[in-house]
Amino acid sequence: MLITGEVMAAATGGRLMSGDPGRPVTGFSIDSRTLASGDLFFAIKGERFDGHDFVDAALAKGAAGIVVSADVKARAAVDRGVVALLVTDTIGALQALARYVRRHAGARVVAITGSAGKTTTKEIAAEFLSVRYRVFRNQGNLNNHIGLPLSLLELRHEPEAAVVELGMSHAGEISALVGVAEPDVRVWTNVGDAHLGFFASADDLARAKAEILERADASTVLVANADDRRVMAHARRFAGRLVTFGFGGGDVRADEIEDQGLDGTRARVRTPAGEATIATPLAGPGHLANVLAAAAVALEFDVPLPAVVERAARLRPAPHRGEVLRLAGGVSVVDDSYNASPSALATVLKLVERARGSARKMAFLGEMLELGEHALALHEASGASAASAGLSLLVAIGGAPARALANAAVAGGMDAASVRHVATSAEAADLVPSLVRPGDLVLVKGSRGIATERVVARLMEEFG
Repeated sequence: MLITGEVMAAATGGRLMSGDPGRPVTGFSIDSRTLASGDLFFAIKGERFDGHDFVDAALAKGAAGIVVSADVKARAAVDRGVVALLVTDTIGALQALARYVRRHAGARVVAITGSAGKTTTKEIAAEFLSVRYRVFRNQGNLNNHIGLPLSLLELRHEPEAAVVELGMSHAGEISALVGVAEPDVRVWTNVGDAHLGFFASADDLARAKAEILERADASTVLVANADDRRVMAHARRFAGRLVTFGFGGGDVRADEIEDQGLDGTRARVRTPAGEATIATPLAGPGHLANVLAAAAVALEFDVPLPAVVERAARLRPAPHRGEVLRLAGGVSVVDDSYNASPSALATVLKLVERARGSARKMAFLGEMLELGEHALALHEASGASAASAGLSLLVAIGGAPARALANAAVAGGMDAASVRHVATSAEAADLVPSLVRPGDLVLVKGSRGIATERVVARLMEEFG
């Protein structure tokens, strides 16, 4: 697809003030620092910056044009003779152009949401679909009102399938993203306690996640977690066709599950396309649920079940999302440092509890953010879970909630001398040389803002 000034004006309802209306742009950017020559620059207004302040810098780097909402800023592009598109709202224009590309690119779009497992499910689904199709997936966490449309603009390269994730912190956000992505297949992994601080209850959080059901018709498909009662309470009113996955039941379900600890999981998977034994190196039941959801998507795209089984055996976790690192001296690290929520922490603590072959088990646990008034109680519950997981050492990282987690672990039976509390991940990383010994199993997990990946980096320095 060629995206020209004329196309952009029609898609966004903007006014083309200058430039060749037939000249295509080669890329899109919202950051003048990373903009490449030939890119179109969207001057986005954020909470801490205004892209209009960087229009001159973008043009100096060779931008093919600019999208602005301020007439005075458009003049700089007019003077240079490049595309200047004047719109009412630059974010709205970005989303409108992305919607236009999505509608005309011809790719079938899969959109994934949920409190946990979005990124992993996205990556697995993309792997399964790539057996038969040219597949696009949005990178990293480009899953919000700006990142998603930037990702969808890549559909101009005309893949056959696209797998994207939809993130949210507040009600209404998923609805807006569904309106841009217009997914053919929607996946709802679960309702957990991530971002619970923005909602009065888990039921309210579920209602916000249920926006994934909007704008559906009879041709659309919802892949939903049959084991999550909050998901299913909403999924049954889906206007399209419902496909479920799970352990207790579902159209795609697993039984005869063999937990192989840090080496992965093996299970018998039963589907409308037949039955097969799947063995995946991804560890824990959470990852197996992600595999089931992705398998349900693949089967909707007519990917053969044997191909799904073969690809499942070669899966690897995304960086910092449940990676098992085998370091020198027999030190094993479960690097789940990308993010955290109480329910996700409980799941990985069970994995550590069941793991065998390590001299000692320890955890560096960062504070879990965005829990609002529930923070102290949820951290205390997490501390009790840590105490029952057979840990020899625990380091809690962060503010008052992290201290509450540490205190609850002691109250739950851990020796007070084996529990530490520090304010930052930098301090926690400095404890690695004195605390970690050869043969240890170390779990590292925390919210993104706590930066527990610093602990992982220090572990790799000491034992890599």
